[in-house]
Amino acid sequence: MDAYKVALIQKSFEKIAALGPKAAEDFYAELFALDPSLRSMFSSDMAEQHRKLISALAYVVRSLPTPERILNSVENLARMHVDYGVKPEHYTFVGNALLRMLRNELGSEYTPELSEAWTEAFRKVARMMTAAAYDPPVGALGAA
Repeated sequence: MDAYKVALIQKSFEKIAALGPKAAEDFYAELFALDPSLRSMFSSDMAEQHRKLISALAYVVRSLPTPERILNSVENLARMHVDYGVKPEHYTFVGNALLRMLRNELGSEYTPELSEAWTEAFRKVARMMTAAAYDPPVGALGAA
């Protein structure tokens, strides 16, 4: 990901972070609209989940220039999500909900260029997570 796209994402995220719980509420509303069955994976009190979402997004956005520095954290998070029932196909819903939330919250500032940058970043992180959570470890195949 080039420096220009990273800067676009980081600048746009400043507005999202300032919205805090409102942006997180919008994200989860979009996620549950896309796949209502995902609602059952969460407790009825979403306040803590909202905080975790914004915190995780901030961590990833800050780390975009050096994604290798967050690889272990992202891999651990992915494996934790498997325990919650997350399946590889759920990443598509999450990515779409993220983009919808950004469009909703940023309004006219959400340009095609910004959408492309966020899409690229999300796909990169999603690939890291799905590889960690669902790909068999090296040497696991053929083990008796």
